[in-house]
Amino acid sequence: MTNKMPTNWTGRDDVMIENAIRRGASRRELLKMLMCSGVALSAGSGLLLRASDALAAEPVSGGHIRAAGWSSSTADTLDPAKASLSTDYVRCCAFYNRLTFLDEHGQIQMELADAVESEDAKTWQVKLKSGVTFHDGKSFGADDVVFSLKRHLDKSVGSKVNSIAKQMEVIEKVDDQTVKIVLAEPNADLPTILALHHFMIVADGTTDFSKGNGTGAFICETFEPGVKSVAVKNPNYFKSNKPYLDSFEYFAISDNNARVNALLSGDIVLGASLNPRSMRLLEGQPSVQTSVTTSGNYTDLNIRLDLDPGEKAGFIDGMKSLINREAIQKSALRGLAEIGNDQPVSPADRYHNPNLKPRAYDPDMAKALFKKAGVLGQKIPIVASDAATSSVDMAMIVQQAGDQIGMPFDVQRVPSDGYWSNYWLKAPIHFGNINPRPTPDILFSLLYASTAPWNESQYKSEKFDRMMIEARGSLDESKRTEIYWTMQEMVANEAGTIIPAYISNVDGLSSRLKGLRPNPLGGQMGYAFAEYVWLES
Repeated sequence: MTNKMPTNWTGRDDVMIENAIRRGASRRELLKMLMCSGVALSAGSGLLLRASDALAAEPVSGGHIRAAGWSSSTADTLDPAKASLSTDYVRCCAFYNRLTFLDEHGQIQMELADAVESEDAKTWQVKLKSGVTFHDGKSFGADDVVFSLKRHLDKSVGSKVNSIAKQMEVIEKVDDQTVKIVLAEPNADLPTILALHHFMIVADGTTDFSKGNGTGAFICETFEPGVKSVAVKNPNYFKSNKPYLDSFEYFAISDNNARVNALLSGDIVLGASLNPRSMRLLEGQPSVQTSVTTSGNYTDLNIRLDLDPGEKAGFIDGMKSLINREAIQKSALRGLAEIGNDQPVSPADRYHNPNLKPRAYDPDMAKALFKKAGVLGQKIPIVASDAATSSVDMAMIVQQAGDQIGMPFDVQRVPSDGYWSNYWLKAPIHFGNINPRPTPDILFSLLYASTAPWNESQYKSEKFDRMMIEARGSLDESKRTEIYWTMQEMVANEAGTIIPAYISNVDGLSSRLKGLRPNPLGGQMGYAFAEYVWLES
């Protein structure tokens, strides 16, 4: 049987509207449906944007665009295994392909694979597409898949998904178009895991990634880490009629206001991950629109459990009691968020624990806990940066709450450039920004397992690790759900990560740019926008 991830990313109204689009409903009918569904008809409505796009002209081929992300550095890479920033993901999505990918509904679709099948969720057969070639003319086949997947197991590579890939005990070629994967333990999520950006397929034997030689929709013409990339259309792409663009340039504008101004001036046609404060600037501007999606992205306050003051009993609980989640949602995030409960599985996920309530804002409790920890009155630094979405605003809200109880926090605002390499995971108290992941297992494996590569608070629990493995291999959905609910409670109560809200991602785009859709892997259409958008003349 082919294992697929259940659809759970769109609601009944969303499906109703899409069905209406398919049958040829008029714009007036669509707007009426949206109003009856209680959907806000603002420029930021993701459904309205999708409905409007669906009624637009058919895709147009040709043209060049410039688009801007929000974070970049000299460590930018075209090696999918090492990708860590959104700029890396965008380029990898343009130059390479995955075996599978997630569509806008969270459904698994085949890409370089024709089928990913298993009878027991432990031994899998991957049937590959034929007739696919790399940019350099080499034919794609099983050797490339084996090489690409095994790279994640090589510690010298430094793969960001090594902890996830380690479950693949056997990766071997059956024939030119078939690969067998045997897992250490059953994992029904393997088709979804293979859709992660890091599992892009590279050519067998690749050591130089500076050219981005993949099977993807675009060919790398220029790549300057920390500066820009220029990509041109792959004339031999295996997906018919794609991409629509002739070329695109991608770079980062770290300052949010500068990114908005570049969009308003027409210098770029897409500005990614805009600060909610920018919504007012964009309202009423006929030349731009916004795509708003909530799929599990969050900015968290990380307190390392192994460093002072996080190692002091009571301090982290004090911080969790001092977080005014409603103020962060309404003020820092301008209402474009859902209140969180200090664990990474968002309400968009079918395994989200609805019984785990957000911790109440209780400054008196926080004060008592800080006193117990022996830190009340001490000036404690919190590192924030525009690199982590809205973290500066969040830090100021925490600082104001601390001032009211005699707890003076020192908010240290540092530049975006170098933040992820110099402060994230390192500073005793700092902010992170986590992109959506399609399964709890991926979130826990990357962020909370004892050996997780991005263990932001250095949380370590043998019980948690055992439960993660148990849930991963369970084909009993009720049992799996029960385990994931317990794990969410453990993270919320024991880890040093504070997740006040799940943020709605806002991408700003020119009204001429069409085809952008939501995606559970994040903004910019799960970072794969370049292959699917077109420029209206």
